[in-house]
Amino acid sequence: MSGHGTVYVGIDIGSVSANTVVLDEHRNLLEEHYTRTKGEPLETTLAVLTQMMEKYGRENIKLVAATGSGGKLIAPMIGAGFTNEVIAQAKATEVYHPEARTIIEMGGQDAKLIFVAQGDNGKLRIADFQMNSVCAAGTGSFLDQQAHRMGLTIEEFGHLALKSKNPPRVAGRCSVFAKSDMIHLQQIATPDYDIVAGLCYAVARNFKATIGKGKDFLAPVAFQGGVAANQGVRKAFKDVL
Repeated sequence: MSGHGTVYVGIDIGSVSANTVVLDEHRNLLEEHYTRTKGEPLETTLAVLTQMMEKYGRENIKLVAATGSGGKLIAPMIGAGFTNEVIAQAKATEVYHPEARTIIEMGGQDAKLIFVAQGDNGKLRIADFQMNSVCAAGTGSFLDQQAHRMGLTIEEFGHLALKSKNPPRVAGRCSVFAKSDMIHLQQIATPDYDIVAGLCYAVARNFKATIGKGKDFLAPVAFQGGVAANQGVRKAFKDVL
């Protein structure tokens, strides 16, 4: 399809989704897509890229770049360059939110804390970063599981949490303990919105205590990754930090 100038495609292939952005030559965001991979990251990526080629014309796509846990494996198969996701996140923050000093990132299976500082050349540099261990508590898949148990979509889960005035304390360090806390809260007829908010706060507190232990979260904070779309977790982080 003609009528489009040169475009650049970036794709973040994670444990749960493939997230695609299309930028023009001036780094303006033309479109973005969140696509659940359902255990088929390569097929999902190829389907998304095929759509992009049909829409913009293969000759107009100047470059395809990949990042994310699945990106390293898939990048050479699709002729894309690969960038480590910590570097990709820091660079994107430098371009779009250069005022940010702390980056919290939460995906389906991992969470990261990145501190950035302004270097002598005026560009942002990574001053320090931490990642979580492989425990699922405090990540997107943990929230997905709990939403599923309560018969909610993850979107409903995020909206519902905002209704709570007094979120109960839920153990956030381990999904097994969180589950037993939830069962107890349900048995004593705690409203769903309070349970959901309790889980959001558990995720925020767990992040601060484990990944951010002893660290100062310098403002402004940029919250990235799929979990950042969850309004309940966003509110919990604002309060906990």
